[in-house]
Amino acid sequence: MSHSAETRGVGIVGFGFIGKVHAFAHRSLPLFYNPLPLRTKLVGVCTATAESGEKAKESADFAFATTDVDELLAHPDIQIIHCCTPNDAHHNLLLKAIRAGKYIYSDKPLTKTVAEAEEVFSASQQHPDKIYRMTFNYRFAPATLRAKELIEEGFLGEVYHFRAAYLHAGYIDPKRPRTWRTDMSRSGGGAIMDLGVHIYDLMRHLLEPVTGEFTVRDSILQTRIPFRPDPKTGEPLPVDVDDIAIVQVITANGVPGVIEASRLATGVQDELRFEIHGSRGAISFNLMEPNWLTVYDATIPEGSLGGSRGAQCIECVTRYPKPYSLGATKNTLGWVQLHIHCLFDFVNAIGGAPDTGPTFADGLIAQRFVAECQRHANRVTEET
Repeated sequence: MSHSAETRGVGIVGFGFIGKVHAFAHRSLPLFYNPLPLRTKLVGVCTATAESGEKAKESADFAFATTDVDELLAHPDIQIIHCCTPNDAHHNLLLKAIRAGKYIYSDKPLTKTVAEAEEVFSASQQHPDKIYRMTFNYRFAPATLRAKELIEEGFLGEVYHFRAAYLHAGYIDPKRPRTWRTDMSRSGGGAIMDLGVHIYDLMRHLLEPVTGEFTVRDSILQTRIPFRPDPKTGEPLPVDVDDIAIVQVITANGVPGVIEASRLATGVQDELRFEIHGSRGAISFNLMEPNWLTVYDATIPEGSLGGSRGAQCIECVTRYPKPYSLGATKNTLGWVQLHIHCLFDFVNAIGGAPDTGPTFADGLIAQRFVAECQRHANRVTEET
């Protein structure tokens, strides 16, 4: 990377788990990629309390911390804003950042509701010179990048059907306190919003160019643990978001699929997985084994005792394309590297590369998917 590369200042709003991941990704960019189209510098962080702001400032070496988002947006040395807040704060923050003329990198979902997402997207269209991206990081594992290549090359032939899931077990304890994530007025949805938008976006990204647009046919959204304790008093409070989502979709070309999201999938950790079946082959992936993309080439003829036909594991590991330059491409993949490469793609677009990553338009489409799932599930509930 040239020492004369332009530097863009970064402000991060929200510094919980995901805010820390975004900061780590920025600090990693010059170590992982060479050349970089521009440098980034962590300038400011906005948090809910002064105490958490000071901790964030110290841990990530921000120049300053504040509890006033307007101070962050007005700072002359900040050109890039990260949205890492709870869902209900996205709408106002994103609109303010757009009006302030910032580049924006927003964690999912885009907003809490479709109406809010449409307003944000419409505002973003007034600034075609700016780059606005979603953190749909699962597009950016070497294995999913390779899956995209294979599908574009026609490896699958005619796509017959698919199934995809994103499963967590973090809410199986009924004593886990109620938070904003289990409050519809703040989150906009449960598992379907928290996890479903990720797997939906990934499947759209992989398949829509060859299958056409996705349409929700039916959905089941269940709340299996209807009360959780208040974190302060311990009193039971109602949960009005889904714990489990099972959705049937159909594409414009008639390809059926099942998309599942759960926060009660006992026995899993962070299991994002998919299987796609076609006339010429099949592709599957599981985030818990992220170094491999499993493919099945049905054009290989059957033979005695099976011949050479069967599933093959492609060793994707950390074989990111240049300018990835860490110097090791055979090492096992870490989850945070998906975030780093997603952020690199955003920074690269700011630097003038084609804007092909997950945009606010993709965020709006994912928001509409959630709303359709909720509409179908409510219709079923009302009918029964």
